[in-house]
Amino acid sequence: MTPGDLATLHHAAFSADRSWSAQEFRDMLDSPHCHLTDAPHGFALWRAVAGEAELLTIATHPDHQRGGIAACLMTRWMTTASASAQTAFLEVAADNAPAIALYERHGFDLIARRPGYYSRPTSKIDALVMRAPLPA
Repeated sequence: MTPGDLATLHHAAFSADRSWSAQEFRDMLDSPHCHLTDAPHGFALWRAVAGEAELLTIATHPDHQRGGIAACLMTRWMTTASASAQTAFLEVAADNAPAIALYERHGFDLIARRPGYYSRPTSKIDALVMRAPLPA
């Protein structure tokens, strides 16, 4: 996927939030620590540094959600990251119940809360910081 493809898919998946631009994806992908795991209709962008991996964003096109794409991407990025990291982290909006359920199914536990981290048009939403061990 090109940075433009990623931005288009991200915008479709996060139409209610600020989606990332093609330039933001290009800048991330230029980093030797950032990695892309993609599949038809979805992707996960993550980075690994100093034994830790962080899921930066994961997106599935809305027309293909609830079909297992995100679950497959989670398994794939976590397995790949385990070659250079032992622990995975991510942040998720506290009102994103489907994503939280996905992350919990992949072994993530809540470790912290960032009050008012995400801005919505009419409110601020907490970010949940979650952690999981990576497969050995």
